[in-house]
Order: sequence, then structure tokens, then C-alpha cells
Amino acid sequence: MDNLNQQFSLIYDQYIEKIYRFVYVKVNVEAIAQDITSRVFTKGWETYQKGTKIDNIGAFLYQIARNMVVDYYRQKGRTQMVSPEDLPELADSRPGLFEKAILSADIAMVKNAIQDLSKDYQDVLILHYLEDMPTEDIALIMDRPAGTVRVMIHRGLTALKEKLVQES
Repeated sequence: MDNLNQQFSLIYDQYIEKIYRFVYVKVNVEAIAQDITSRVFTKGWETYQKGTKIDNIGAFLYQIARNMVVDYYRQKGRTQMVSPEDLPELADSRPGLFEKAILSADIAMVKNAIQDLSKDYQDVLILHYLEDMPTEDIALIMDRPAGTVRVMIHRGLTALKEKLVQES
């Protein structure tokens, strides 16, 4: 039992920030993101403790997180997944005032554009570009073929670019 605790502790350390960031981007409320993230790891631990075979622990945890976010919105009766005003700003290494203004305007435009995409396109773009996750892992999380996910990434990015062009 102690060995399982140690193994899952390492998994927790490896994925806690990534899962939290994924959930936070989807729900936009720190306390809710913390609660959902906690429940993700509780459910993950329960499954892991039972000895259930898990081929890709990262994909498994993201799938739990994705399902819990969907459940959260079902319970709240909300349809919008991302509020662009509340997305965290991307880290920038000490830009000047002018660069900050440009960066802030660019981020605001991306936030506005991404909210208009479907939930699935939001997920693949967040997982691929923000989480730097490989297509195969995203396919496991979304329970879709890797080829479909590659097309979704391309189409989502194309749709995002079109929205950004329309806004500029």
C-alpha cells in the first residue's frame, strides 16, 4: 500500500499544476477549479488504488478533469465554457510598457475569439497549445482517433485565426 501511495504521490506532483490549469481555463473561478482538481485526483487515486490498468495516466487524469468540467456546467445549466475576461494572462519575461500593451490587446483578442469556438475545439487547442500535449494523448482524453484530433487542431486553429482576422 505504501508503494502505491508513493507512486501516486509522484503522479500527483507531475500533473497537479497541469490539471489545475486545464480546469481553471475552463471554469474561470479559482475555488471551483481547486475543487474540481481535488476531485479529479481523488477519483484518480481511487481507480489507481484498485489496481485498474491505466495505459496513460496523464490522459486518464485529463479525461476525468474534462468529464468533471462537463458535469459542473451541466449542474449549473451553463453553456459557455470560457469567459475571455477571466483567462489568466500568459507569462511574459519583463516586456516594456509598449510590449505589454500590445501583448494585452493580443491576448484579449485571442480570449474573445476562442470563446466563440465549440467546446471540443477549445479543448483540443488548450490541450495542444497551452498544455503542449501530443495528439495521441489528446485522442485518448477525447476518445477519438488521433487523425480526427489532428484535423480538429487544424480546423480549430483555422477558425481561431479567422475570428482574429475579423476582430482586427
